[in-house]
Amino acid sequence: MSTLGDWDVPTAIQPQAEDYGFDLDRTLASVVGLRSQIPHDAFTTETLGDERLGNGVVISGGLVLTVGYLIVEAQSIWLSFADGTSAQGHTLGYDQQTGFALVQPLARVDMPELEIGDSSTASVDDRVIVGSPGGSERSVAAHIVARQEFAGYWEYLLEDAIFSSPAHPHWGGAPLIDSTGNLIGIGSLQLQASGQEGSEMPINMNIPVNLLKPILGDLKKLGRADRPVRPWLGVYCAEVHGEVVVLGLAEGGPADRAGVDQGDIIVSVSAENILDLGDFYRKVWQLGDAGVDVPLTVAREQGPVNLVVTSTDRNNLLKTPSLH
Repeated sequence: MSTLGDWDVPTAIQPQAEDYGFDLDRTLASVVGLRSQIPHDAFTTETLGDERLGNGVVISGGLVLTVGYLIVEAQSIWLSFADGTSAQGHTLGYDQQTGFALVQPLARVDMPELEIGDSSTASVDDRVIVGSPGGSERSVAAHIVARQEFAGYWEYLLEDAIFSSPAHPHWGGAPLIDSTGNLIGIGSLQLQASGQEGSEMPINMNIPVNLLKPILGDLKKLGRADRPVRPWLGVYCAEVHGEVVVLGLAEGGPADRAGVDQGDIIVSVSAENILDLGDFYRKVWQLGDAGVDVPLTVAREQGPVNLVVTSTDRNNLLKTPSLH
């Protein structure tokens, strides 16, 4: 678990209808449960499992917006709605860069649609709701506690993630709803923050919904964002005592084939020293699109070692969704 800054963490409470100027029950009725089954031999099974449970939210056109790791490589998806009905779903679109995914229900959906809001206006201390299937009793009234960069170990970077507290225990794909009843984010992770008197408290990291707006049409039409694909190295890294350390490698991935080892400290990209994990990713991505050669210098006990990693598009390793 990652550790972020020091914040006061409010006590978890359920949202109450009288505290909001919109129909809370109707708004939360747009939240759906999601269950996916993944083939045992899929690329992501080892890290994410072959059965994934989470949430989604109905948006315009009856589509379900969720977080991508719940449905990537799924061979079956089931959606559970607030009225007690369920339907099979199909992956309509998935974007590695943002982490958003769209699911098309394979039956008519007659549920409220949550309006997409403006995540750029969301500020620290704003009241929000982390929605969950089951209405207000299973949702959490929270506050935004930070907006800052987030770098994930799986070659993932958000420039301005939204962090909310108290954390919802079932955060994956959960909608982050602002005080006007609009969608401003989708739940991605639970992290640890330093609370009062040095205690560790869980918080949620949410993907800002404004990142969806430029690619929503592409996801509907193409199943992906219509932009160049970033180079992927297949390294799992973290910052340890101010250094970017390789914690693991995707077996058979570009970095593994190039000779990068677990425990290597990444010093530079193309002879430019890196400052932190986010800076490492940016320096790799600015070299070009997927397929570009990435010169790395890594530090080992015997001294620095220069390596060249031929990047790839990670989507090439994933099983494509099948329609049942």
